[in-house]
Amino acid sequence: MDTITLAHGAGGAQTSDLITSIFRRHFDNAYLTSDDAAVLPAPSGRIAMTTDGFIVQPRFFPGGDVGRLSICGTVNDLSCMGARPLYLTCSFVIEEGFPVGELDRIVSSMGETAREAAVVIVAGDTKVAGKGQVDGLFITTAGVGELLPGIDLSGKNAKPGDAVIVTGDIGRHGCAILLARDEFGIEADVTSDDAPLWSAVESVLGHTKDVHAFRDATRGGVGTVLYEIAKESGVGIRIDRGKIPVDPAVGGVCGMLGLEPLYLACEGTMVCFAPADQADEIVRILRKGKYTANAAVIGEVTADHAERVTVRTEIGAETLLPPPGGELLPRIC
Repeated sequence: MDTITLAHGAGGAQTSDLITSIFRRHFDNAYLTSDDAAVLPAPSGRIAMTTDGFIVQPRFFPGGDVGRLSICGTVNDLSCMGARPLYLTCSFVIEEGFPVGELDRIVSSMGETAREAAVVIVAGDTKVAGKGQVDGLFITTAGVGELLPGIDLSGKNAKPGDAVIVTGDIGRHGCAILLARDEFGIEADVTSDDAPLWSAVESVLGHTKDVHAFRDATRGGVGTVLYEIAKESGVGIRIDRGKIPVDPAVGGVCGMLGLEPLYLACEGTMVCFAPADQADEIVRILRKGKYTANAAVIGEVTADHAERVTVRTEIGAETLLPPPGGELLPRIC
């Protein structure tokens, strides 16, 4: 079995063999079911639920792959609500002729990342589409998490006087994908920040529940998140260009191509809004984390310039950050 055939999606013996040889082998856990639905222990409190689809070219890139991405993206969406990730489901739409070895690598990566994030994949679905009907492989995941007691995180909660914190350096995922496509002939040592961040969020919330919002800076990057929160909360946001952590290689690529790092995608960096008197301790806690060593305060929430984001430049001037456009480059999915 070198490639996926239509028979693998027909529900017969080949489907069963595919599930056993790849999916069950990498996802096996006490709750993974062959029945029509997983039966699971219910959390005692409130739950959060999310779903997301994942397509990316190339499917393997420095620092990750579409499989790892699919787990991290869903785990991080739950984490942003203050919910401990518990259960995931996943759905695959696979193009006829897709290499089985590549599928095995992607599913293996998903299993490894789920174990790292302490979440279990409990159910799934596989469909095979005819040649040319899909571009290789589409993955959709859904996740359920248990909200920690006393937590109220929302994009509507930012308040004047809040500090704006990033959990790491920005734009690495978008830059890594751009370079992996090799469309510009640029060589730079850039690795995606693709990572599960629940442990970092849990550490912060273990210190203080007085946090107003976390937001995952995926498509559209940190700049888009800032505009989203400014609009949802009806506040202004002022950031300091000199305080924004940007990997030198990312900065160099952006300089050559005229890109704004604030609008490059992240897959392992969140934006946090919290009272200013909590900011230094939150950053100290984050910097102890495996994926959040570059956390920094980059600005503050203001009562003026409602629904706008302004930037204090390196020479002390203040200018408007251009709002995100309709098509942000590079397109990552």
